[in-house]
Amino acid sequence: MKLNKDTTRRAFLQGALGSGIVAPLFVRRSAFGANDRITSGIIGLGGPAGGGDGRTQLLAVADPRPDKVARFRDRKDVAVCRDFRELLARPDIDCVFIGTPDHWHAIPAIRAAEAGKDIYCEKPMSLTIREARAMVTAVRRYGRVFQTGSQQRSEFANRFRFAAEMVRSGRIGQVKEINVNVGGPSSDRDEPPEPVPPGLDWDVWLGPAPWRSFSSKILGGWRGYKDFSGGSMTDMGAHHFDIAQWALDMDGSGPVEIIPPNGRDVQRLTYIYANGVKVYHGGGGGDVVFFGSEGRISVSRGSLHTEPESIMAKPIGPDEVSLYPYPPGDHKGDFLRCVRTRQKPVADVEVGCRTVTVCHLGNLAYWLHRPLKWDPAKEEFIGDADANRWLDRPKREPWTL
Repeated sequence: MKLNKDTTRRAFLQGALGSGIVAPLFVRRSAFGANDRITSGIIGLGGPAGGGDGRTQLLAVADPRPDKVARFRDRKDVAVCRDFRELLARPDIDCVFIGTPDHWHAIPAIRAAEAGKDIYCEKPMSLTIREARAMVTAVRRYGRVFQTGSQQRSEFANRFRFAAEMVRSGRIGQVKEINVNVGGPSSDRDEPPEPVPPGLDWDVWLGPAPWRSFSSKILGGWRGYKDFSGGSMTDMGAHHFDIAQWALDMDGSGPVEIIPPNGRDVQRLTYIYANGVKVYHGGGGGDVVFFGSEGRISVSRGSLHTEPESIMAKPIGPDEVSLYPYPPGDHKGDFLRCVRTRQKPVADVEVGCRTVTVCHLGNLAYWLHRPLKWDPAKEEFIGDADANRWLDRPKREPWTL
């Protein structure tokens, strides 16, 4: 598309990306960059995703924080963009790595899918349940590869994968309970206003979130604030609840009831699945602990224990459940392989959607202080209009899904 002198940057970006008209369903170009190399851009330079991947040819970065983009200012081969839509409008970029704060995941991911880019997005996948489903819809509609940054499915010496395979293969018998040990939800908090640091585009950093004055506490600790994140429940919860979902074969579903602690008969947040399995928020023994009729498995990033020890004495056999046909150990490498082959990666967009939904359901039970009944097929609360209003949140213009 050729721009004449009367075409504004804003009009071009809104026309090209907002309507989704530049959305090819195919892999662009006969080769991935020079020497068959995949080309990439980075949207948000925070977290593992914000580091991109050295095996791609990085062409552009976008971040409203000057301290984040400083290291790219003198590079001739990498464009620095303040507006991520400028990066997405480039036809020479194959994929993007999204390392923004949580409230900024959904919109760039959806726009990237519309623009024909494959996507590696940091976990947790979204700020709301409806955002996550909208991301799935866009990725499927435009035929994109999407890897959620749930690297426990790929990395950490294969412990989590092996634990999930042992559970799925019946080595602990019938699964009864699972403990998932992560922190709690975020909260509503106000902070005194401070001057905006030079060069920081605070309006862009806030994006779809409600307007509030700048605070260095928010900028440095946004995970604790409800406007920007679900707290530890969606942060580490996106890792550890993901393993519970994987082991339960629930990558396309979820719990049917969520009960918050009440100080009496319910001491811990409890998820109940249709098969009767209960998943508890909290409990000792490891990051994720599986209790079965014939044994116990406790797994964390640094350890794997079973009771009895014989449960883990042999590798998964040919007659047991093997969860992913490709060698683990490289989550971004799995994404890049799928960019080339057009296969689904180990933490596909539907996986990320279902996992973050579990995390959000727990937060909503905490925030609303009452049990909730959930329909995982319709993705809505049963007979609870007030809870259903929390499936999404209002977004500040012009940042709409």
